[in-house]
Amino acid sequence: MKNSAPYISVVVPLYNEVENAIRLWEAIVTSVKSMDKTYEIILVDDGSTDGTRDVLRQIAQENKHVKIILFRANFGQSAAMAAGFKATRGDVVVALDGDLQNDPKDIPRLVEKLEQGFDVVSGWRKNRQDKLIARKIPSRIANKIICSVTDVQLHDTGCSLKAFRGEMLRKISLYGEMHRFIPALFRMHGAKIAEMPVTHHPRLFGTSKYNISRTFRVIMDLTTIRLLMRHLDNPSAYFGIFSGICLLTGFASLAGILYFLIILNSEMADVNILVTMAVLLFATSVQFLFFGLIGKLIVFSGNKSLNKS
Repeated sequence: MKNSAPYISVVVPLYNEVENAIRLWEAIVTSVKSMDKTYEIILVDDGSTDGTRDVLRQIAQENKHVKIILFRANFGQSAAMAAGFKATRGDVVVALDGDLQNDPKDIPRLVEKLEQGFDVVSGWRKNRQDKLIARKIPSRIANKIICSVTDVQLHDTGCSLKAFRGEMLRKISLYGEMHRFIPALFRMHGAKIAEMPVTHHPRLFGTSKYNISRTFRVIMDLTTIRLLMRHLDNPSAYFGIFSGICLLTGFASLAGILYFLIILNSEMADVNILVTMAVLLFATSVQFLFFGLIGKLIVFSGNKSLNKS
């Protein structure tokens, strides 16, 4: 059937990869054709300025299996991947980088592993071809932190080459730098996660788009992931902890005010700081309480909508 959904969807975000685009497309086509399954390739241009989008237009015109998404500006890898994932129709979705460091020849192996009953198969760049100081060491540190926070034990959380169950993937929302935490997002839905070594090549063309400026966003997203994994079912309990701390501290400030006024016979002006602190702490306690109630209401509304659907 012409309009029937393909079995495999391959999603590739690209940003200023004009020298790699055609080589990558040819390698992906060769790899997926070897599997003898229906397929589609979704190429997402993240606001390239070097002619990449023109190359993608040419590829799409010459191949009916290719769909392109062109961003007007550079919105980041998570946004590009989210747009690509949303456009997929396949039972299996494979994602990989557009710099030719991931090897499309690994796609059949990832899909075969996924078909053994897993929901996510994550690539592991066991022999990573990157600079030791600039890339490998920071990556190892980040892996340790991410795995300890998310409780998802992977050797390589930053590898973009992954295979997913399409139905589950299309239910996940990505933003910020969340593409690094897709296995953790899957785990929140009870997914089975596997990891396998994949080939990693040195970059031959173009330059790396990663820089240290993303670190703060990664940390904030990691904090969000931890909060969701621990307290999604009952956010009121999480915010209740902070509400209780502020309340107790407020009472301590109130006790200090009474001590200065009654025991030490101090003037009211001498305890103005404690009075202000007590008022702010009580107000903050109430705010945290309402944050918890609002969070609980959002979770309840979301669960109700899912049950209806």
